[in-house]
Amino acid sequence: MSKLTYKDAGVDIEAGDALVQKIKAKVKRTCGPRVISGVGGFACLYDLDGERYLAAGTDGVGTKLIVAQKLGIHNTIGIDLVAMCCNDILCTGAKGLFFMDYLATGKLDLAVSEQIIEGIVEGCLQAKMALIGGETAEMPGMYAPGKYDLAGFGVGEVMKDDVIDGSKIQNGDSIIGLASSGIHSNGLSLARLLGREFGDDEYWHALLTPTRIYTPYVEKLWAEKIPVHGLAHITGGGLDNIGRINAAAHVVVDSFPGLDEVAPIFKVLTERSGLADDELRRTFNMGVGMVVVSPEPALVLAAMAEMGLDAWVIGSVEI
Repeated sequence: MSKLTYKDAGVDIEAGDALVQKIKAKVKRTCGPRVISGVGGFACLYDLDGERYLAAGTDGVGTKLIVAQKLGIHNTIGIDLVAMCCNDILCTGAKGLFFMDYLATGKLDLAVSEQIIEGIVEGCLQAKMALIGGETAEMPGMYAPGKYDLAGFGVGEVMKDDVIDGSKIQNGDSIIGLASSGIHSNGLSLARLLGREFGDDEYWHALLTPTRIYTPYVEKLWAEKIPVHGLAHITGGGLDNIGRINAAAHVVVDSFPGLDEVAPIFKVLTERSGLADDELRRTFNMGVGMVVVSPEPALVLAAMAEMGLDAWVIGSVEI
């Protein structure tokens, strides 16, 4: 088969990055002195009272929804929705507080909607966030029969002194990758396109594996007071996301887990897509769903091993 890229599937990562840069100045006009960090980070920080910050993140599930609708399985997609928001909030050092969802469809199907909410509830339980409300919108003519869209919004809290913003990153810090459960909720446009050529039932079900929620794993690091200088949620843009932790740091990622160490879907994508390694790692997480930057890699690896989560040292920081 011919080599297909994420851009061939209709997703232009560079265009998305360019939009963020173009709107930064416009958005800044709305922000007062209590906005600590805004557009461009994993989540945004707002000064609540001089000692506490609120961390906020919003996201959707993307075209993974099409896979859920194709298979008629709707009770896991809500986990992805919560994960995409709460994992970003974690990267600021914040603990999740509450979550809200938005479900839009042409005509409300009560059975399907109930399954979707079941997944959101499960995601909130894993993320230790309260599902305090949401919105359901019926828009006939906007969505074809059986189709729906899903978005969410989460808020967390972090003490000012506990914020993780990359400023503590130092030369020689290790970059530790935490295992993903699969391709999570990014790269689905390309994965679906590839699936038209070689996808079987097992392949499509693998694409629907829920995104891992990293709350309990990161909280273990905090509880054991293991130094964490940076966190990166690996989503759109793949492992390039690590560079968002600290723009001044030179991140060297030179070691990756083998295909026999990660979810089987990555071996399928590698062998059948014909894509180069760098393209694969820019589109998919390739088995690494969250990155921890720490001067104590052995302690991080031991903590993750205690929880049964695979983790690997995949690089280091040079400043």
